[in-house]
Amino acid sequence: MLIVGMKHWQMYGTKYSLEIFLVVIDRERQSMEFRESKYLIFDTPKKLSIKFIIKWILAKVASPYYKVMYWWTAPKIRQKKYTVSICAIFRDEGAYLKEWLEYHLLIGVDHFYLYNNFSKDNYLEILNPYIEKGVVTLTDWPIPQGQMAAFADCAEKYSEETNWIGYIDLDEYVVPNHDNNIKDLLAKFTKRPLVLIYWLYFTSSGHLYRNNENLLTEDFTVCWKKYADIGKLFFNTAYDYADDLPRNQHMHHRWARVGNHVLPPVNVFDKVCAWGENPVPTDDMPAQINHYVIKSYQEYGEKKKRGGGVHKDMHDEQYFWEHELMSAKADYHIFKYIILLKKKLNGYK
Repeated sequence: MLIVGMKHWQMYGTKYSLEIFLVVIDRERQSMEFRESKYLIFDTPKKLSIKFIIKWILAKVASPYYKVMYWWTAPKIRQKKYTVSICAIFRDEGAYLKEWLEYHLLIGVDHFYLYNNFSKDNYLEILNPYIEKGVVTLTDWPIPQGQMAAFADCAEKYSEETNWIGYIDLDEYVVPNHDNNIKDLLAKFTKRPLVLIYWLYFTSSGHLYRNNENLLTEDFTVCWKKYADIGKLFFNTAYDYADDLPRNQHMHHRWARVGNHVLPPVNVFDKVCAWGENPVPTDDMPAQINHYVIKSYQEYGEKKKRGGGVHKDMHDEQYFWEHELMSAKADYHIFKYIILLKKKLNGYK
C-alpha cells in the first residue's frame, strides 16, 4: 500500500466538499480508499467509486426531502411516565455498574431497562437499591449474543412508558457538551425519530493495571484524534421501532417508521444521516458518547474472557492494539461532572 498526502475533492456546482485526509491506494485492486474526513474517522474505509459518488449525491438530494417529511409526518407527543430512559445489556460488569448508573442519573436519565446476560458477579447486590427505588427494571436475558433481541424487547415492552430510549452499553457514557442535561439536548429533537450521538474512542491512557475503586471516567482521558462516524441512538418512542426493516441490523444507523413512512436518523447537528453520509460541519459536538472500549490492558483481558453481547469472538489482542495505537489527544468534556459524581458516590449531600 502507498500512503498519499492530503487531498481535497470538491463536487462542481455545490457548496459541499469531501475532505480526504488519508488516501490509500491498493495496487492490487487499483482502488482508492479514504479512512477519515475532516472531523470523523470512518468505521469502514470508503472507496472512491462511481457507486460512492452516486450515494453521496443521493444523500445530499434526499436530505431536504426527509426534513420536510419529519415535519409533515410528526406524531403527536405526549408526556409519559419517564422522559429519558436507557436500555443496556450487561455481563459480569458489577465493577462498573454503580458509576455508570450514577453518572447517567446525574445528566438527567430517569430510568434504566437492564438486561442481565449470564452474569455471575455481584451485579444484583449493586442493582437492588436502584430496583427498590424504581430506577431500574431488571430482566434476565440468557440468550447468547442477545443484544439486538434485548433492545427490540425493550422497545416493544416499554415504549409506552418513556418518551426516549437510549441504546448504549456499560462502557459508553453520554456527554452533553452544549447542554448540561440530556433532557435539554433531546428536547430539540421531538420531531425526529432517532438521534445519533457519535462515539469518541478512549484508549488505555497508559494503564497496564488499574484500581477499580477509582473513577473510570477520571482515569481514562486519552482518546482518538477525531470522533468515529458511528455511535449510538436515542429512539423517540412516538415512532415505530421498525425492527422488521432489513436495514435495522445494528444500533449505529437505525431507521424508524411513522405510518407508512420510513425515516432515517439525524445526528446531534440535526443533519440527516442517510445513504452512509454523516454531515458534520464542525468538531464542536453538541454531545458525544465516551466509548471506553478497551480501558486498561488488564481490564481488556478480562473483557475478552467475558465475550460480547453481539459478536462471539470480537475481543482479541489485535483489537486492543488497533484502538490503542490511535491514541492522539486528551478529552475532558466529561470532567464538568466529576466532582458531582464523586460526591454522589461518596454519599455527600
